[in-house]
Amino acid sequence: MWIHTSRIPALEAACAFIEALPTDFECLVLGDTHEFIQQRVPQSRLCDISDETLPTAEVIVVFGGDGTILRAAEKALACEIPVLGVNLGHVGFLAELEMSQMPELVHHVVEGEFILEKRMTVEVEVYAEEKETPTWTSIAINEVSCEKAMRMKMIDCLVSIDGLPVSRWACDGVLVSTPTGSTAYAFSAGGPVMWPQLEAFQVVPLSAHALFARPMVLAPDSQVRLDLHPPVSAVVCCDGFRVYDLPPGSRIEIRRFPHDLKVARLSEQPFTSRLVKKFALPIEGWRGRG
Repeated sequence: MWIHTSRIPALEAACAFIEALPTDFECLVLGDTHEFIQQRVPQSRLCDISDETLPTAEVIVVFGGDGTILRAAEKALACEIPVLGVNLGHVGFLAELEMSQMPELVHHVVEGEFILEKRMTVEVEVYAEEKETPTWTSIAINEVSCEKAMRMKMIDCLVSIDGLPVSRWACDGVLVSTPTGSTAYAFSAGGPVMWPQLEAFQVVPLSAHALFARPMVLAPDSQVRLDLHPPVSAVVCCDGFRVYDLPPGSRIEIRRFPHDLKVARLSEQPFTSRLVKKFALPIEGWRGRG
């Protein structure tokens, strides 16, 4: 299990979930919540998550919002374990269930009844000026963002696709987003919503001072390169929490990661229905209200 450690409802929900499981089930629990849960569920069989024990798990059940699910997904992706999210956040696009559906969650986990949905992911490599060995690498489930480090200065960024230059922007930053991340930061920046089954990703400029500064949807095997021209420094961030400082002259290379994230679903639910529900879209139209 993976739990939002600063939310008491998430911890209490995790305790209720463990108590409802048969006694022959063993739960792997994130270390800093182990003591909290052990005090409340002393009869349960718990052990801390480690690099050795995690690959033995059948599914990672996450109690929290999308941010918590993304942190768990980083571990799950490395071990190719499905992630099943219980939403205790705000929008919860990645979550499968709400708190009121706890009995349904227990049943499906016990019976192992899941539908696996694969999500495209990307990998990023950062290179210092004129260096051939990356100084930093990471993966991303939602997006990779390259953004200015100083509020008063724009970055000067050349965007290249598949080895060919496309445009050079003076901008606040550039996003490279997966379909999963298209309803997150990229959506707020003006990018299109992409259905998660789509094998593609998008490049979205952030407040670019240019005539051609529109989001671009790329083929899944495309490679994106961002060259950061001096003198302004920047920051690269993956999924909003893995951060690396970029000195002037750095370059970022982004491509599809070989492994997809596995998201566990309990039943078939069209993304259209999820989109309408999460964004509370007025499907009857504004004029039909009242």
